[in-house]
Amino acid sequence: MATELASGKLVLDEPAKGVTRLRIDHEARRGALDHEILDALADAVRSLNARCLLLTGTGSTFSAGYDLGNLEGKQFEEDAERLVAYPFHSAIEALGAFPYPAIAALNGHAIGGGLELALTCDIRIAARGVHLGMPPAKLGLIYSHTGLRKLLELCGPAHTAELLYVGRNVQADRGREIGLVGHVVEPEELEETALEMAAEIAANAPLSLAGNKRIIRALRAYEGALPADVEKELVELRESCFASEDFREGVQAFREKRPPRWRGR
Repeated sequence: MATELASGKLVLDEPAKGVTRLRIDHEARRGALDHEILDALADAVRSLNARCLLLTGTGSTFSAGYDLGNLEGKQFEEDAERLVAYPFHSAIEALGAFPYPAIAALNGHAIGGGLELALTCDIRIAARGVHLGMPPAKLGLIYSHTGLRKLLELCGPAHTAELLYVGRNVQADRGREIGLVGHVVEPEELEETALEMAAEIAANAPLSLAGNKRIIRALRAYEGALPADVEKELVELRESCFASEDFREGVQAFREKRPPRWRGR
């Protein structure tokens, strides 16, 4: 059963065991991210009880980014900053903090803030033919350093510079070449491919999913050697798995050639 959030502009459902899907359903504005959608997305992600999150859109657009079309008049500056600085940052922060894997299934174009939402997910699958782009140079906008850091990590300095300075969209196949997405499939295959991957992830050991994601996040947050306290934490996290019920169950299930029954402890 689907739950409508943000006046129906965000739809939540559970298409497979352990999988929660959030679908941006705002076709009239090309999936544009307004206050209501962003606040609902942040609240939904923070309260999820799922082992995998699947984020997608509706129609020909995943998300065209910030909903800047209605900004005008005396409050232009304040309204623009409120949209970009608060609810968008809050949604990105919540998505980045989700403790289990998140997949972005790009059914359509992902532009600006819409692309950053996708880049915040751990895995990105795009339908062939969709456009990906960062248009700040076309809008007079200086993009956030946190968003640019994601691009630098995934695409490298040269590709990031081209995306930002030229402001031209690239198609999904080119996006895969430069690191924006990991997989490109035919449009009619996207939903099934993404859901199969999400279900497979959700069926894996929860301690392993959360622990490995915690370590990946830490390694991406620091260049070079880790601070001593962080390294100690990660070593302890890894060592904790050996005493867990799930590790014992995983080995036993492998030996008995049966699906494991995870307990999350």
